[in-house]
Amino acid sequence: MKRRDVIKLIGGAAAGVAMPSVTLAQSDYPNKPVKVVVTVPAGGGVDTMTRIVAEGMRQHLGQPVIIENKGGQSGNLGAEAVFASEPDGYTLLASQPAPLTVNMVLYKKLNYDPTALLPVGIMTRIPNTLTVRSGFPAKTVQEFIAYAKANPGKLNYASQGNGTTSHLTAEMFSQATGIKMTHVPYRGTAPAVNDLIAGHVDLMFNELASSMEMHKAGRAHILAVTTAKRIEELPNLPTVIESGIPDFISDTWNAITAPPKTPPAVIAKLNAALNAALKMPELRATILRLHAEPAGGDTKELADLIKADTVRWGNVVRAANVKIE
Repeated sequence: MKRRDVIKLIGGAAAGVAMPSVTLAQSDYPNKPVKVVVTVPAGGGVDTMTRIVAEGMRQHLGQPVIIENKGGQSGNLGAEAVFASEPDGYTLLASQPAPLTVNMVLYKKLNYDPTALLPVGIMTRIPNTLTVRSGFPAKTVQEFIAYAKANPGKLNYASQGNGTTSHLTAEMFSQATGIKMTHVPYRGTAPAVNDLIAGHVDLMFNELASSMEMHKAGRAHILAVTTAKRIEELPNLPTVIESGIPDFISDTWNAITAPPKTPPAVIAKLNAALNAALKMPELRATILRLHAEPAGGDTKELADLIKADTVRWGNVVRAANVKIE
């Protein structure tokens, strides 16, 4: 037999051996702990939701689900780490929208391709609110717009930082209404909220979880929610859309994605575990107590959401000329 034929024979035999082992690995998945890289420090919103969901997924996967926090650069550092990981289903990404959507427009260069990360599923959705300081003269969105137009550039709005959802939502609001406001970026939600309560800034578009208690205690006032429909917890509060600004929607969501080329069978198992976890009564009740909504759904739902938000926020970023070096 010629040497060339021997090489072909050995190669064919190797391929024949390799294929069943790959199939076996997928069918046996998971057979060791699964690591979830979270794009914020411990205690942040995404971190809290991921830890709750991870415990439910652990029960359905039959393996520990370990959390590793890797915050920084609006989620880019965590996304980079997962993007470069083995596509075997044992390293996943839990993130807010930014590293999957707007960062590709905000940053000149990324060390990962957001479009190549594979959707697993949406963990939670969190409504955003238009919240003003206590004593602010406007009591409705329309009164707010009128006041802002009468005082151009004098209103200061807080955000969690440049390029965050709170920042871009305020920019989208300004573009939709023709008002001018001054941006005051902070390093995270806590310092921004503290200055809102103290009256150092006039308003903030922030998550319901961080504005609800202020609203109830009278330390700040929610004028409207930025969801498509009113929320059950505050049924008397209108949406921004109801207040006369068409198609104004901004909510925060937390999702799980996987490295490029992760096998479809593994993605399917992870999606099934996520949905099963989100159907657990105690887990759902815990999420609802934190003013978030359990989500779930199939992988296409997350893929469609990522595409829609990439377009939405990309348009806002370009119109406002927001840039992050």
